[in-house]
Amino acid sequence: MTSFFERVYEIVKKIPRGSVASYGQIAFMTGAPHCARHVGWAMRRAPEELPCHRVIMADGSFARGVDGEGRGDPARKGSGRLHGGAVGRLGPGAGGG
Repeated sequence: MTSFFERVYEIVKKIPRGSVASYGQIAFMTGAPHCARHVGWAMRRAPEELPCHRVIMADGSFARGVDGEGRGDPARKGSGRLHGGAVGRLGPGAGGG
C-alpha cells in the first residue's frame, strides 16, 4: 500500500506548470479530504525535485516553513501571494481547501 506522503507527492508531480493546488485540494485528491495539515507535513519533507511552489494555501498565499521561509517559490514577491495573470487551479473545490 502506498503511504499518504507518497500519494501527495504523486499528485504534486502532476500539477502542470502555470497551475496550483491548495493543501485542501490535494488532501481531497488523496481520498482524505480533512487532512490538509497532513499534506503540509508531507510537503515539508518533500524531495527537492518536487514542484512545491505549486502548492498554496486556500487564500492563494504560500505557506512558510517552520523556519519562517518558503522553499522554492519563485512566484512569491514580498506579500507571499501569487502575482501576475490568472493561474489555474486544479481539482474539485478550486476556490477553497
